[in-house]
Amino acid sequence: MLQMIKGVIFDLDGTLIDSMYIWYQIDRELAAENGIQDLPREVSERIKKMSINEAAQFCIDELGFRMTKEQIIDRIEELVRIEYEEKIELKPYVSGILDYLDEKGVPYGAATATYKGLAEAVMKRCGIYDRMQFLLTDVEYPKGKKFPDIFLGAAERMGTSPAETLVVEDSLHCLRTASAAGFSTVAVYDEAAEPEREEIEKTAGYYAGSLKDVKEYIAGNLI
Repeated sequence: MLQMIKGVIFDLDGTLIDSMYIWYQIDRELAAENGIQDLPREVSERIKKMSINEAAQFCIDELGFRMTKEQIIDRIEELVRIEYEEKIELKPYVSGILDYLDEKGVPYGAATATYKGLAEAVMKRCGIYDRMQFLLTDVEYPKGKKFPDIFLGAAERMGTSPAETLVVEDSLHCLRTASAAGFSTVAVYDEAAEPEREEIEKTAGYYAGSLKDVKEYIAGNLI
């Protein structure tokens, strides 16, 4: 039985910001720079489930990039930086759901696999950085979201247990991790996750078409 929600952990890419298209573009651009044309979508799907460090090592071990891991990490950041600093926007209803949580006194923050500097840049430009109680990234939790540590760390910062903490995500592997660790979960629609939608709906405690739907779900499950 679902416990009342006392804290919320938001994913960033594909959940709070409309950015997932960038990562598919970057995969292909980086592959092309290394002599690989038309990178298969299934390879991109594998990469998106990895931490930055894991993805860089994968590019070396499986795709044969003639770069060091550090060079790959730096190049990816270089390619996406202008998008995060100048172009990417919030998804619809972000302000509405944060306003509601503030009104109800419910703590919340963000947990993301995105580079910390880029996450900070887009959140500050879009006016939500200072509203968050925390921003957790691979810097603090290098194992990424295939392990529950980042979610557990977020709950600890809010003083909530997993069962009373809601994780809002768009990616299947993240939802699986959070659910297995005892968190309540809501999946929010993002076009990039459409191929896995059936499994996402089975995994999440609730499937939302937008953050407006997430707000309504939270409203029905608060103390």
